Amino acid sequence: MPHHLLFREDDFLNCRFAVSPLWETHEAIRTLRRPERQGYHAAWLRRARPAAAALDLEPLWLLMPRRGNTPDCLMPPPLGPAATFEEEIAAVRGVPPEVARAEMASSLADTPGAAASPRGRALLADPARAVRDLADTMEAAWHTLVAPDWPRLRALLEADVAFHSRRLAEVGLAGLLPELDRRVSWDAGRLAVDSAGEHVRELGGRGLVLLPSVFVWPDVASGFEPPWQPTLAYPARGIGGLWAEPSGTAPDALVRLLGRGRAAVLTALEEPGATTALAHRLGLAPSSVSAHLATLRDAGLLVSHRYGHQVLYERTPLGTALAAGGI
Repeated sequence: MPHHLLFREDDFLNCRFAVSPLWETHEAIRTLRRPERQGYHAAWLRRARPAAAALDLEPLWLLMPRRGNTPDCLMPPPLGPAATFEEEIAAVRGVPPEVARAEMASSLADTPGAAASPRGRALLADPARAVRDLADTMEAAWHTLVAPDWPRLRALLEADVAFHSRRLAEVGLAGLLPELDRRVSWDAGRLAVDSAGEHVRELGGRGLVLLPSVFVWPDVASGFEPPWQPTLAYPARGIGGLWAEPSGTAPDALVRLLGRGRAAVLTALEEPGATTALAHRLGLAPSSVSAHLATLRDAGLLVSHRYGHQVLYERTPLGTALAAGGI
């Protein structure tokens, strides 16, 4: 049964893309307990599971029912297009206890027996402390499970935003929304998202946050009750190759033409990427990667565009042909 989000004219003016390290942290925690989400993340799981064993994630898992609501206050819509984790977790810590208690009670009700369990009762008995403890756990999970890979994750998410922003310019919002995922459809101002349960919400001029996510795959998440801005989280493009290490197989002719470093950078840009993420992936100094990117751009093999504080580089058609060995 679908969720329905109802647009009016001013909602079209208030739709925006965002990237959220807090959301990725929350969904990474969820992925640890959901085998159906783990198909693309084997390399990450091998590193994350030993680290996760040192964290007490049970209270968070208790608030992640298989079907039902997770408290919006623990993962509110991002504050801006490039909010930091520190900014987002500060917003969580500032949630009023009465809001947190109501949302936790609703979430616990979706798992039989959860509200009556010792930890469920503790969460509801002292919601102010619960918010502090849950925020502390999410912060520890961020530093342990997500932050070490954040340059790579952020590059993929920002590449998704860059791609879909171009599609928005080409086909408009009504054309773009059904392209985000096969479970999303659009009809005359009504966005329908296939999911468990029936839900209808009028956006009321607040618009919609479009949130690409690595760890939400294969699901699509929508909703967010007032006072939170409506949000649609969808699987980011390119997660199949997210954890792949560089093959080091730049064509020999390309290496002879460009040099090994520039050839490696050009070959690695299968999706748009930023300097820091490329340096992390290739094991090169960021200053070296920056110099290679500038040279490749000046040669007409790359183009660059800014997203928030990041500059993303993308192959031109000539750059793509060269990387594929078409020389």
